[in-house]
Amino acid sequence: MLSFTANQLQDWVALLYWPFVRIGSCFMVVPVFGATPVPARIRVVLAGAITLLIAPLLPAAPAIPAFSAAGALVTVQQVLIGVALGFCLQILFDAVNLGGQMLGNSMGLSMALNVDPLHGSEASTPAVGQLYTLLVTLTFLALNGHLALIEVLVKSFTTLPVGAGGLSVAGLATVVGWGSQLFAGALAIALPGVTALLIVNLAFGVMSRAAPAFNLFAIGLPVSLVFGLVILTVGLPAVQATFLDLLARAFQAFAQLIGAG
Repeated sequence: MLSFTANQLQDWVALLYWPFVRIGSCFMVVPVFGATPVPARIRVVLAGAITLLIAPLLPAAPAIPAFSAAGALVTVQQVLIGVALGFCLQILFDAVNLGGQMLGNSMGLSMALNVDPLHGSEASTPAVGQLYTLLVTLTFLALNGHLALIEVLVKSFTTLPVGAGGLSVAGLATVVGWGSQLFAGALAIALPGVTALLIVNLAFGVMSRAAPAFNLFAIGLPVSLVFGLVILTVGLPAVQATFLDLLARAFQAFAQLIGAG
């Protein structure tokens, strides 16, 4: 008959519990895995499966009881690390969404709001922002970005071992500084299209001065919408290239965050 001591059971729980907390916290907020249509139980199952797969590769767990005051502090540290990694990647996708929203407003599509499947039924996103989000999500999956994210998570257990103190001050500064990419990325995505639409609006301004009787309100919106759709179609490769550049920066930020850079 097999018998186990309390210390052995505690070591086994610590070996799986804290990695599961870090991975699960990341999956709750990261794009694709953390999308609203993905049920929470699916995220939990994925986090548990990945934890079981990588458990033999992880450093030894600290000799801290999992269900104690010190263990609770370590748990909070793991949650912060996982949420920080997911937050940095979520900022990237939100920047793309915001850039599409800016372009859609310039096209006159600000009134065309529909339900956003990635952020829940209570949130509404302009059609262009949703299109850009779907495009970069498919690009992210096609480039195996989800596998690269899992690799970063596994590597974080080596550079940021469980119980080693959590995120450093430099890591927290990296997370705070990365928030600026929400606006910088959105501007980089929307600026070419918004500039082209500005030229179209300037042309309408010249026409209104040349022909004051010309009804620009009846013609301006359809023409702006047509030009916007043309600009949107032509600019899709540029949006994808900008997203790839932002994605590369995101993984550089990951390296700084976990201390691997």
